[in-house]
Amino acid sequence: MVQKFEVEGFDAFVEKVDSLKTSGNPIFVLFSGSKDANGKSWCPDCVVAEPAIKAALDKAPEDAAFIYVGVGNRDFWKDKKCVFRTDARTKLKCVPTLIKYGGPQRLEEEQCAQADLLEMLFEDA
Repeated sequence: MVQKFEVEGFDAFVEKVDSLKTSGNPIFVLFSGSKDANGKSWCPDCVVAEPAIKAALDKAPEDAAFIYVGVGNRDFWKDKKCVFRTDARTKLKCVPTLIKYGGPQRLEEEQCAQADLLEMLFEDA
């Protein structure tokens, strides 16, 4: 069964990936607008994509890890100097963005809600 984690912020993302990558198992990371007290992201595209991604996770390898990363509030994310945009490990242009960590596979914005693309990303692992 896929291990699922939820972290908030860049440092927590780096720490979680570093703890998981030694296993050699596939790691998938969803970067999303941070959730409010009701558990809902400020990002409308993220809200649409989340159920599709959760459904497609069934196609991921059993030994995979899935990390949901909150990128911060809207103002933090929109800043061009936002660490999620500038760091070489992420280089995000938009949220939601779903990646297979360590590889070129990446889905962005509305692609994250397309079941066929999600299945290809997870099955390719």
